[in-house]
Amino acid sequence: MVQELWTAIDDYITALLVPPDAPLQVALEASAKAGLPPHQVSPSQGKLLQLLARLRGAQNILEIGTLGGYSTIWLAGGLSERGRVVTLESDAGHAEVARTNIARAGLAEVVEVRVGPALDTLSRLVQEGAGPFDLIFIDADKANNDRYFHWALELSETGTLIIADNVVRSGAIVDDASTDPSVMGARRFMEALAAEPRVSATALQTVGAKGHDGFVVALVL
Repeated sequence: MVQELWTAIDDYITALLVPPDAPLQVALEASAKAGLPPHQVSPSQGKLLQLLARLRGAQNILEIGTLGGYSTIWLAGGLSERGRVVTLESDAGHAEVARTNIARAGLAEVVEVRVGPALDTLSRLVQEGAGPFDLIFIDADKANNDRYFHWALELSETGTLIIADNVVRSGAIVDDASTDPSVMGARRFMEALAAEPRVSATALQTVGAKGHDGFVVALVL
């Protein structure tokens, strides 16, 4: 019953504040048809990412975890003029679906999809001198969130926003006895945030069509 209410409120917010967008809807449909897991952000969360990118005046965005490119399209919509998105995906099949969705949205020239384990790709980005990025969105395997945070800092500068999804884990984040790798990774990430003097961060619980979870928003000082 509670989940039904959360979903109904999400639908209400989306209907009023998130206008229909054909490329985004087609991206969802194409991802489902290709058998991708439904792990993308909700429409209202996607618009939040876009608004944060606009508030930051982002010209250079890094996304860790592309899936079908749904959140990538939202982020690209918040870019400043001549901005670019680099998005990292470990699964080659998912990356192909994402590239098609991104091209269909008219964003092929501003989005680069890199394929391979994100930890390897992040290391290469640092070696290449990529960045600094204005906004970094972490939404890949949660077991490595603390390690993604380490690399995100390497690719940041003062004023960079680091955002991470799925940090509450339906409340399991407070279970210090959990052996779930995703919960353990989320806890290590939160502890790393708390111990890192270079960032000021908070976390917000979210409820809605995606259940009970949360976002971290961190500002690099």
